[in-house]
Amino acid sequence: MSTASLYRAPSERPTISFELYPPRTPKGEASLQRTVASLADIGPDFFSVTYGASGATRQTSRDLLCTILRDTPITPIAHLTCVGASEADLTEYIDGLLEAGVRDFLALRGDPPAGQDDWRAHPDGLTRSSQLVALMRDLAARRLGPEDPVSISVAAYPGGSYSADGEAVVDPSDVAALLEKQEAGADFAITQVFFDPAHYAELVSAARAGGVRIPIVPGLIPLTDPKRLRRLEQLTGVPVPQRLLDSLDSAEDPDEAYRRGLAASVELSHGVLQAGAPGLHLYTFNSSRAVLDLLDQAGLTPTPAVARSQAR
Repeated sequence: MSTASLYRAPSERPTISFELYPPRTPKGEASLQRTVASLADIGPDFFSVTYGASGATRQTSRDLLCTILRDTPITPIAHLTCVGASEADLTEYIDGLLEAGVRDFLALRGDPPAGQDDWRAHPDGLTRSSQLVALMRDLAARRLGPEDPVSISVAAYPGGSYSADGEAVVDPSDVAALLEKQEAGADFAITQVFFDPAHYAELVSAARAGGVRIPIVPGLIPLTDPKRLRRLEQLTGVPVPQRLLDSLDSAEDPDEAYRRGLAASVELSHGVLQAGAPGLHLYTFNSSRAVLDLLDQAGLTPTPAVARSQAR
């Protein structure tokens, strides 16, 4: 089932999906197998599988995609970036994924590899995710034909800026980039991390005003780990609300901090759904506990009947 079809018509329930990343060690691989099985049991709409900078996880990403295809009824989305690869390299890798049965992709420009401050294109590579979308569309049309369509998603950026009046602000260049991806053939977008439903609502409002019609799915992380939140702030530049960090830091023990973070996560989830989000894409960090607890407390865990309907 194409992930794009999930968003072509109104649904009675929000979509639920999870991001996974390829394991780095044998211990991580064993843990991820348990996580995949646990998450697959509730019948999510799809898994997305990350792709390391410069293709560092190219083989392990493909292995994980194939495992999901072989061992679960859940559709996998393959992340792909422009970093450190020629157009010929990307073409070969995409062809291999299509041959393996992957039909769903997330096209990203990608971040610079660790230790490299600025973004540098490969001499024979692509420079924008819209170019990657166009390449995927062309390859799919030539390799598969219209009877076997692919789905292509892209990233969107709500950011974390506010005006002097305290109103959420979205960078117009991010809206322009999203419009460019849509025109290249993107089916829907998944946002990067944010912490205020107002930023999601403002992104959607600005995008619609700018001509973006594709669905925009919020990407959320469980707000249960203050160390991870601070690290994400460093990596993304999106500020974590100080009141949230203060609440987690002042908890009398880790269990209380977890409960407080979970409550904040539920509030954020409900906030974006009230703003019209078509679903939730949850960043798992390869652990099922927090995302499953979040869905349970938010009343969003798919029912067994829904779970069964996800089987291919």
